[in-house]
Amino acid sequence: MRRFDPTPLYRASVGFDQMAEMLDRVLSSDLQSPSYPPYNIEKTGENGYRISLAVAGFRADDLSVEVKENALLVTARTSDEGDTPREYLHRGIATRAFERRFHLADHVRVTGASHADGMLHIDLQRELPEALKPRQIEITRDTGSTGKLVQADAA
Repeated sequence: MRRFDPTPLYRASVGFDQMAEMLDRVLSSDLQSPSYPPYNIEKTGENGYRISLAVAGFRADDLSVEVKENALLVTARTSDEGDTPREYLHRGIATRAFERRFHLADHVRVTGASHADGMLHIDLQRELPEALKPRQIEITRDTGSTGKLVQADAA
């Protein structure tokens, strides 16, 4: 089992303890990570992302997408009600219930989910608040003798 040692990170930075904990959690859970259902994570734009899960055999009513405290939780339950008992000679399509969890970064929100052709697509968007966006700071200069500040010419 691998373990991430964040000590050097703590010596040279402030406020990155959550990142160090997340790296430690990811590296320690590598071995027990479930592989069902298979999924893709793609970047769809500068601030857009899409998670696509292969959910063959599930109807849209069987699936649930929930966001809670920076975690995206996708669950599926099997609905055998109304189905007649079947005798399989070979059963290669897995339709077992699952729970898949994705950790979302701050300011990432789910904008929608769609189910088509055995795929569940979840669209995400990163939206930085105005306070975190880069902003230009006006520079003033001292005229010298009067002590009054004068705005610098805009370039």
